[in-house]
Amino acid sequence: MTNTASTEYRHSASLTSTAREDIRRNDVHDAELGLRIPSRYRHDWALFADWCAAADRSPIPASPATLAMFLHEHPAAVATQRRRLSAINAVHTGHGYPAPGRTETVRRHLDTTRASRLDRLGRLLVQRAAELPITGWPSGLFGRRDALLLVLAATGMTFVDITRLRRRDLRLDGNTLVVTTQSGERFRLGPDPETGDNPAAAMYRRWAEIQAFLDLYPGTHLLRHHLTDPTAIISDPLDAEQARQPLLCPIDRWGHLPHAQTMTPQSVSALVRAHLSGRVPVRKVLPVPPQDDVDAWVEPEIDLDAGYYDRGTTARRRDHQTLEDLTDVFDEIEARTDALLEDLMGVLEGL
Repeated sequence: MTNTASTEYRHSASLTSTAREDIRRNDVHDAELGLRIPSRYRHDWALFADWCAAADRSPIPASPATLAMFLHEHPAAVATQRRRLSAINAVHTGHGYPAPGRTETVRRHLDTTRASRLDRLGRLLVQRAAELPITGWPSGLFGRRDALLLVLAATGMTFVDITRLRRRDLRLDGNTLVVTTQSGERFRLGPDPETGDNPAAAMYRRWAEIQAFLDLYPGTHLLRHHLTDPTAIISDPLDAEQARQPLLCPIDRWGHLPHAQTMTPQSVSALVRAHLSGRVPVRKVLPVPPQDDVDAWVEPEIDLDAGYYDRGTTARRRDHQTLEDLTDVFDEIEARTDALLEDLMGVLEGL
C-alpha cells in the first residue's frame, strides 16, 4: 500500500471529532433533502456535499463539470478518487439521477494515459474530416455529414451519445462549437489559439447548411444543384420541430435523407473505423440533369390497391413487436465495436 493510500486509509478509519460532527451535520442536511445515504458512502458524500455548499453548486443532481472540478480541487490517489466517484455515482443512481462520474470529462481527468491516447485519436479524426469533399453529388453530401460525425467522435463521446444528438444540441458561441449531450455533458470545441481557425465550427456550418436547405426545399432535386453550385442558405434560429430533428441521419447511395430518422451507433462506429483505416467506400458521382431539362425522365404514376396501406401498417406493427428486444443486442454489438476500435488504435499507434 502506498504512503498516500495508507494516509487516506488511516484518515477514513479514525475520523477526528470534527469530521464526525461534519458527517452528522450532513446527515441532517441529507435527511432534509430526502436523501438516503448508505453508511459506506457517507464520508465521501459528506466531503463532496460540503464542497458543493462552499462552491455554491448543487450536489444532486451534479453536473459532470462540477464533479470534475471537485476532483481537481481534492487531489488524492487514483484508488481514493475512484472510491469517491463510486459513492457519488451510487447516490445519484439510487435517487433516480444519471451518474455524473460516467462521463468523458471525468474519465479523462482520472485516466491521463487514456486522455493522451484519445487526444492523439482526436487529432487524427479531425485531420481525416478536413480531407473530405464538401461539393459534388453525392460525395459532398456524404463528406459534410461524415466530417461533422468525425469531429464529434474526436471529443470522446460515445457512439450512442452521438446518435442521440438533436439539431438543438449544437450551437455556435462566437467561433466556438458547443455540444451538449442528452446526459448533460458539455463539450466546447474552440478555435486554434495560434491561427484562430476552428475547423469544427466550419464543418458544423456546412452540415447545418444542408439541413437548412432541406427545411426550405424538401427533396434532393434542388439539393443536387446546391452542392454542384452552392449558395449559402442558412435558417436561423430553428423552429421547435426542426430543433427536435436528429442531427445525423443515414444517406442512401442516391443521396436521399429520410425524415426524422437518426443513424445507429453501429453505423457511426463503422464509419469512424472506416475513415481511420482509410477504407471509406468511394461514392460514385451521379449525373445532375440541368434544371431546365424538359426531357428528363419522370417516374410514372403507380395506382395502388385499396389494401396497400393497411398491409403496410400491419407489417410495421408486427415487425415492431418482433424487433422490440433488439436494443440489448445492439448494446452488445456496440461494446464489441468499441473494443475493435481500441485494437485498431493500438495498431495505428504502432505504425
